[in-house]
Amino acid sequence: MILLSGFPVYMDWHWLWLTVAAFIAGVLNAVAGGGSFLLFPAMLGMKMLPIQANATNTVALWPGQLTSVAAYRNDIRRNLRLALPMGLAGLLGGTAGAIVLLITPQMTFLHLVPWLLLVAAVIFALSGPASRWLERLNMARRKDSAGRTHAPRRLPVFLATIVVCFYIGYFGAGAGFLLITLLSLFGYQDMHEINALKVVSTTMANGIAFVIFVVNGQVIWRYCLLAMVTCAIGGYTSASLARKVPQPVLRGLVVFIGLFMAAWFFWRNP
Repeated sequence: MILLSGFPVYMDWHWLWLTVAAFIAGVLNAVAGGGSFLLFPAMLGMKMLPIQANATNTVALWPGQLTSVAAYRNDIRRNLRLALPMGLAGLLGGTAGAIVLLITPQMTFLHLVPWLLLVAAVIFALSGPASRWLERLNMARRKDSAGRTHAPRRLPVFLATIVVCFYIGYFGAGAGFLLITLLSLFGYQDMHEINALKVVSTTMANGIAFVIFVVNGQVIWRYCLLAMVTCAIGGYTSASLARKVPQPVLRGLVVFIGLFMAAWFFWRNP
């Protein structure tokens, strides 16, 4: 039987939504971040267990992060003495977060989902004002230093990065901005340096979570591969969108999606 729309009646619309969500997630991650707000709920819609959906989402999105490493490779080389401990912090925190996720009961994690989405949406909402405040703070530091440089204390940065990367291994949405804020508050001023260190930490944290989830058998590959390819296509085609749509509009869209998804899960899981 064929529907009037021309689509077979036996078509599972969840597959269509997963494809669309993955494409939009790839676009959002490339130009603003926050693709997990759409892709993770779409994974849940495929009747996966909550932890499997989160693991599959992490694995599907991780290859796209490797392009960020390539983009910042020169900055990473210039800051190798800082990048190595930041990468180690990503490994330690990401490992702990992924392991804790795997030992969390499925229903417990499902009831945490709306809170995790809400926290991540709030992080994105604060990212704009906080970024402007951090920029003013760094300008004031440059004026006060009068040419003097004060190296940030690395041990507190290392320990704080482990904490953020634990969150990345467990869930992760919005963690990139948390790392930018963390490094800025600890005295790092060069945005190229900050972004390079952020990319190293997030890529290592998600990379080790990728390995743990795959080895543990938590990834549903038929959904993962579809999302991985579609996200890559979305990210590749996002260049023109990034030039046409102002960043505040894109970030506002991400926050709206995050809050909407959080509200939907609060309603669904009373």
